Amino acid sequence: MKQRKNKELSSKDLSELIAKGMSEKKGEDITILDLRKVKNSITDFFVICSGNSDTQIDALANSVEDEVYKISKTDPWQKEGKANGEWILIDYVDVVAHIFNKERRKHYDLEELWGDAVVTHFEDSVL
Repeated sequence: MKQRKNKELSSKDLSELIAKGMSEKKGEDITILDLRKVKNSITDFFVICSGNSDTQIDALANSVEDEVYKISKTDPWQKEGKANGEWILIDYVDVVAHIFNKERRKHYDLEELWGDAVVTHFEDSVL
């Protein structure tokens, strides 16, 4: 992928960059939810993964930010959850990354909550 500014980066491309960042640090069960055709959705995509420890969850979040910044020179609009390490949310407005520990992910079950979304598992995609 060529280096370009964020305004030229589509939300789909951004979701794939985020998934790549998660993959770099061995994020598990990386899932992209395409919400563009879901009524009342709050963003275009959710990218979700699980980590096995607070340390890995933190590393996953850092990797996502590094990967996106490397290509788009864009920082997230907002970040939450770094302090508790159970669920880190990184908001790029059109794409929101969710990095969970396994128990929190199961509890909130975003994939089921947004069941109308088109789901792509990172392993299935051509990234």
